[in-house]
Amino acid sequence: MEHLLAPSILAADFANLERDIRLINSSQADWFHLDVMDGVFVPNISFGMPVIKSIAAHATKPLDVHLMIVDPDRYLATFAELGADVLTVHAEACTHLHRTLGQIRSLGMKAGVALNPHTPVAVLEDVIDELDLVCLMSVNPGFGGQKFIQRTFDKTRQMRKMLNDAGSKAHIEIDGGVGAGNWKALVDAGADVLVAGSSTFNASDPLAAIVEMKGV
Repeated sequence: MEHLLAPSILAADFANLERDIRLINSSQADWFHLDVMDGVFVPNISFGMPVIKSIAAHATKPLDVHLMIVDPDRYLATFAELGADVLTVHAEACTHLHRTLGQIRSLGMKAGVALNPHTPVAVLEDVIDELDLVCLMSVNPGFGGQKFIQRTFDKTRQMRKMLNDAGSKAHIEIDGGVGAGNWKALVDAGADVLVAGSSTFNASDPLAAIVEMKGV
């Protein structure tokens, strides 16, 4: 199966955001990955609703919104209205994860769950039928440009086996430190969505970097 590439807008040039959105529109990338950080769940603040509304006005590809926030249930309907196609919440931030995933789907979005590096994939066994995407954090969330955690390869294989055994068609997304040196090994391990921020926008030729990581 062909894997998807989701450049992370966190690494874009915010002084030239429309330019960078148009670049992704014209590229072979598949999704826009939008990291929403609240400074509480993670030690950083990124951007919120007005910026996402502006991105949605120009983006021609699906919006993959990753909520790194406490109590995400407060905002599910808001992100649906803003145009999120995939909405991912953190297992660590949800008291009633099964309910949250059901609400995301009922709002017309695909439901994703992100796991921090220390969280085992086994926590998803009882919600596997509610999942459209599992986002495995390959860095500790909060900042772009971090070093990839090697344990992610084993975790990806474990997650792929769990999904296969359950007959699930959910995507496995890898977020953090993905680039030219590891994208292929991640796909071989079972990942099929790659979030690439710094390795896309900081490349000397972003379009060529996207082509390389798409393997085309």
